[in-house]
Amino acid sequence: MLHKIKQIIPKPWLQSYHWSLAKISAFAYGYPSNKLIVIGVTGTNGKSSTVQFIEQMLVATGAKVGYTTTAGFKIAGEAIENKMKMTMPGRFYLQSLMHKMVKTGCDYAIIETSSQGIDQFRHLGINYDVVVFTNLTPEHIEAHGGFENYKKAKGKLFKHLIDSPKKTINKKVIYKISVLNADDEYSDYFAKFRADRTIWYQFNEDEAGDGEDFGQDRLSANIVKHSQTGVTMAVNGLEFKVRLSANFQIKNIVAAMGALVAVGLPLRDIVASAEKVEPLPGRFEIVDLGQDFMVIVDYAYEPYAISALLKSVKALKPKRIIGVHGSAGGGRDVARRAPIGRLAGEQEDIVIVTNEDPYDDDPRKIIEQVAKGAVSAGKKEGVDLFLIDNRNAGIEKAIMLAEKGDIVILTGKGNEPVMAVAHGKKIPWSDKASAISAMKKKLTL
Repeated sequence: MLHKIKQIIPKPWLQSYHWSLAKISAFAYGYPSNKLIVIGVTGTNGKSSTVQFIEQMLVATGAKVGYTTTAGFKIAGEAIENKMKMTMPGRFYLQSLMHKMVKTGCDYAIIETSSQGIDQFRHLGINYDVVVFTNLTPEHIEAHGGFENYKKAKGKLFKHLIDSPKKTINKKVIYKISVLNADDEYSDYFAKFRADRTIWYQFNEDEAGDGEDFGQDRLSANIVKHSQTGVTMAVNGLEFKVRLSANFQIKNIVAAMGALVAVGLPLRDIVASAEKVEPLPGRFEIVDLGQDFMVIVDYAYEPYAISALLKSVKALKPKRIIGVHGSAGGGRDVARRAPIGRLAGEQEDIVIVTNEDPYDDDPRKIIEQVAKGAVSAGKKEGVDLFLIDNRNAGIEKAIMLAEKGDIVILTGKGNEPVMAVAHGKKIPWSDKASAISAMKKKLTL
């Protein structure tokens, strides 16, 4: 309903409103970002994970850190749930979080920064020092009126970075630095915004690479060896092991390492901190009750991320893949619904389409639009395609169908603690808890 109201308000009025709130909120809280080293993370996929990996690695070096993400907030070790389902919360709340970071003695603030947040000037009251770019794929393009506008919205953050005044913290000048993904075709666009320094990172997913040291302005990473407990990898010739399995997570680790290079930490210290990184809840999270099939909870909610997830799942050589999918309502990228279904239909053995976050949209209509893509890929309803309105029932169906050697993937929610439904309501939710309940039921049968 709210997005429909916004559509009838003249755009200049909305922009003035958002701009004013950003300025007033920063002033009201005493410009807290000027007292912190602020790292922004932007891109289409991997933002929340990269933020959390940066936090873990900085904490491992002895720093005090705060962050804001879609997945939740944390201030000096205190976790706070994000029940708003917003990547960037409202300006006053965001400024209050940074104010609390200052009060608790944090050295760093890491801000997941979305294109829609940028368009609403939520970044304006934040003095960023480092901006990390993960990747760019066609996502949220309907909200921006096209991909080019989406890309330009991201670009505003890099312009804001170089236009913001440099800080002096503890008698040290903090320079403006971009950290860019050399593997992404759009990085050159963001490199045109001339920061004081640009750090590039790249990742070879194959077990290959010559381990060449490119110096600290370019991090080159590759996989050395996969194992059941994680991955041995090398960055600029330095080998180390991380307790993560999915290649897309490894790339986020490399992006996080680039951020730590940007704030002046030696590469050997960064490698040592990367070895201490813990897997993230809701990101390729394996739910294990001793069953003979695997259940993975992952936040992937759009085609690019789901494709990356499936690539990592296939590397585990499952007997079958059973996927649970949905798509968000509330005017959020209707165009991605059929492609999600088609991708699932092409690459999974059984597809279950269910509710995700319908907001005020008709949940059944969303489900049918996703399912249409699966049908176009050859799936047949009632055979290897199931449309189930209730998400809990959909997850239970996937678990009950699972056999020895199968992998069940639950996508779209990750560790989100709520589901957004009609009339602005947010009901408590947990994909992991739903899966555990279904698995316990199956184990007692």
